[in-house]
Amino acid sequence: MIEGGQVYLRAWVDGVQRHAPGSGQARSWVDMPAWERASTTAVYEMVRAFVEAGGTDRLSRVQKGQFVHLCWLAQVHKHLDSPTTADWDALPTWHQETNTDVFDHIEDLILGRH
Repeated sequence: MIEGGQVYLRAWVDGVQRHAPGSGQARSWVDMPAWERASTTAVYEMVRAFVEAGGTDRLSRVQKGQFVHLCWLAQVHKHLDSPTTADWDALPTWHQETNTDVFDHIEDLILGRH
């Protein structure tokens, strides 16, 4: 069975390949440290719960991406002592678009649109 974190990672890799091909930002599940696997799983679960609560179809693309970003930031701060993070507006466009693609992928999966 595929874990939620693996669903997140697949969407992330697809987004990176679409928006920043050759950037080196794509990685495999087995190559990720345990804290990153736990974090991707936690973010997947937060997006899933939000989608299941309803109303996400009324969010803009930016709002969906920002939600993923904030959930990720929370995980980074949970697992790392002194993380270096960036606010949404400081992220490169490819990163913003990839975060949004992650939300869309999870939303489509939960709502049966995949």
